[in-house]
Amino acid sequence: MDKKKIAEIIESYAPLNLAEDWDCSGWLVNTKENEQVQKIMICLTVTDGVIMQARENNCDIVISHHPLFFIPFEYKDINIYCAHTNLDKAFGGTTDALIDNLGLPKGYVVGDFLRIVEHKISTDNFSKKLRKISDNVRIVNNKSVTEIEKIAFCAGSGAEFIQEAFENGADALVTGDVKFHTAIESPIVLFDIGHFESEIPVLNVFLKLLKNTVPLMFASEKSPFKSF
Repeated sequence: MDKKKIAEIIESYAPLNLAEDWDCSGWLVNTKENEQVQKIMICLTVTDGVIMQARENNCDIVISHHPLFFIPFEYKDINIYCAHTNLDKAFGGTTDALIDNLGLPKGYVVGDFLRIVEHKISTDNFSKKLRKISDNVRIVNNKSVTEIEKIAFCAGSGAEFIQEAFENGADALVTGDVKFHTAIESPIVLFDIGHFESEIPVLNVFLKLLKNTVPLMFASEKSPFKSF
């Protein structure tokens, strides 16, 4: 299949004009060879290990969520395409995939990246639900809240949206990469489930979009953080 057609399928779902100005969504490496794709590798993050896996499995293209802002020379011989903040903003994209993975009702959009789900549950039971998908859950509960009803979600690094979530009536925010001082000042409950764990469900979106094109496979990836 022509690799341009593959990019068009993704962009019809998550248009590049949705991407933030600073972002590098789209073609990261667009080689002149291998215009016809025979096999796709899907990953969250392009690393040396992922590139090695792609080569070993005869993949013509790597499709990732995270962009590379610097392309190592040794990656120049393989097509690499990224859907980052455009996929974060698209309805059904990164954060919606996380919500779906948790078996929760559909969220509604608050701002470009933020979603809110109305779901009444005790803080403890929601923590247990999150632990089923992440071994690295950290909880901030400055006001000892025992029950939540409106839960905001932002996959990846969404601590900057705490105030926006609060102003829109959310009792809690599920995200990753929460910093110490941010946690201390939070007016709502925070569930930091890890950047990797919050975004890995988005690979199923790529699968859904591309499953009828050519053979594809998921890269073997894991969070760099380990729980004890």
